Amino acid sequence: MLKVSPWKGVIRFKKCGKLRPRYIGPFRITDRVEKVAYKLELPEELNNINNTFHVLQLRKCLVDKAEYVPLADIVVDEKLGYVEELVEILDTMVKKLRRKDILFF
Repeated sequence: MLKVSPWKGVIRFKKCGKLRPRYIGPFRITDRVEKVAYKLELPEELNNINNTFHVLQLRKCLVDKAEYVPLADIVVDEKLGYVEELVEILDTMVKKLRRKDILFF
């Protein structure tokens, strides 16, 4: 699994904020470059990114289908930009203060 935080603000995967995934993948390790660096086999959507990563950016993959983020749904342009589209709002909440009401999505 590959850590997403180096791309913070550049690429967003599915959700944003606290709910965004911390890791994407799994990706196959193709080569060990040094003691602390590995090359990964990345899909074509992530060709603009260097495929060599430090050990701290990787996590051992325990196969769990719930944590898997499919890359087929993600469209990344040449500048590594991504457009988020809101699908639906599942729940709303109104917090009442002394003088005003605040609507949370």
